[in-house]
Amino acid sequence: MSPPYPPRTFRPREPLHRRNGKIRAREVRVIDQSKEQLGVMSLNDALKLARDQDLDLVEIAANATPPVCRIVNYGKFLYEESKREKEAHKGHSGGRMKELQISASIDPHDFGVKLNHAIGFLCDDMKVRVKLRFKGRQRAHKEFGFDVVNRFVKGVAGYGHPDSPPKMLGDRDLNVILSPLPRSKRAKDPRADQPGELKEPQPSANGAEEA
Repeated sequence: MSPPYPPRTFRPREPLHRRNGKIRAREVRVIDQSKEQLGVMSLNDALKLARDQDLDLVEIAANATPPVCRIVNYGKFLYEESKREKEAHKGHSGGRMKELQISASIDPHDFGVKLNHAIGFLCDDMKVRVKLRFKGRQRAHKEFGFDVVNRFVKGVAGYGHPDSPPKMLGDRDLNVILSPLPRSKRAKDPRADQPGELKEPQPSANGAEEA
């Protein structure tokens, strides 16, 4: 008969932050609710300050000497911390990439649809890989494909920029990767008040581009 399994040892989860009576240091550096430095004081004095304001003392830098604590409403503190993490994640979403495929013989309508999609992705802080595949006899006239890709890059110039000039990958694929411009330099997201397709700028009689 096999021996019984040993009982599992329960290990309580370590809290996100030590607060109030859970703080172990004898002295702490205190920051108040408005982020003003109050200096180093005993833990008891810091706890009294927090209690007098009906707030919590939260340890925010446990490895500092002495540890740094803030006097805050803990629920509000967790909410703000979660909000900052979401913003940071959103700010780095440019690491995500969408791919759009076009052709050297793409018609104006499809070109406008792809352009619209690319601008939407860039406004969502995503990179965009534009890939053009040459088929059959198109491989003998790659300049037409380069012209299409360069017009595409120009069409999204208010929202993103190419990481490098369009280049061939192998003998069939022409690629360019577009990165979103910083929000402060980016044109307004057209989806906000102009639903529908974005049209490719058309050349006027004197060669200048028109909307």
